[in-house]
Amino acid sequence: MSKSIKVREVIIGEGIPKICVSLIGRTKEELREEAAALKELRIDILEWRADYFTEIDNKKRVIEMLQQVREIIGNMPLLFTFRTAKEGGERQIEEQEYFSLNKSVLETGLIDLLDIELFMETEAIKEVVNMAHSKQIAVVVSNHDFDKTPSKEEIVSRLQMARQLGADIPKIAVMPKSVKDVIALLDATVTMKEEAPNQPIVTMSMGGKGAVSRMAGEVFGSAITFAAANKASAPGQIPLEELRTILNVLHKSL
Repeated sequence: MSKSIKVREVIIGEGIPKICVSLIGRTKEELREEAAALKELRIDILEWRADYFTEIDNKKRVIEMLQQVREIIGNMPLLFTFRTAKEGGERQIEEQEYFSLNKSVLETGLIDLLDIELFMETEAIKEVVNMAHSKQIAVVVSNHDFDKTPSKEEIVSRLQMARQLGADIPKIAVMPKSVKDVIALLDATVTMKEEAPNQPIVTMSMGGKGAVSRMAGEVFGSAITFAAANKASAPGQIPLEELRTILNVLHKSL
């Protein structure tokens, strides 16, 4: 497994952490306007948070919208994510429907990365990972804990689980209750990079206390950071231009 992953013209896992911004429009009109606006910004990856889309139950409409988004953003890497309510998303669907939706999206070949949640049925995850890889689509296997920060050992364990399921990019986001929780997340990130130096990972501590983790990925080993353009899709996201400035300052000092 290579140390970095090339997605179109973006190399994930090398140099400055790549900036991802989420597309969170609820209607086709909102999504088109938002995609056009984000296209003009210097971002590395666009994530479509499809759980916000009011027509998400209609796969035909989802694919039509996906085609329009791809048309608008051109060669920008596109990450497709349906975030379930149990992991902080906008709605909950049955696992069978969740995997059916993600397979339908993979079939189009219009995306570059796919987010799959870690605590789903193991064999179903492996099937989707294999399908994605057969289409040269990279997979982010993710976990989000909006209630707490697990122990350092548990964070590393979950990242390793994602890796064992075939993730190209294991990801975890946790909620800190104290500064020590933020340190636990950063410590786990360093440990994971030592244990799997040839794999990009994504980690973040959410909320205001955890904001430092979104800025210091290059120091500790996180390859992607999520920024807010107009509206944040998760607690603690930093405005895009501010985050870009901080990342550049840190990069020059290393």
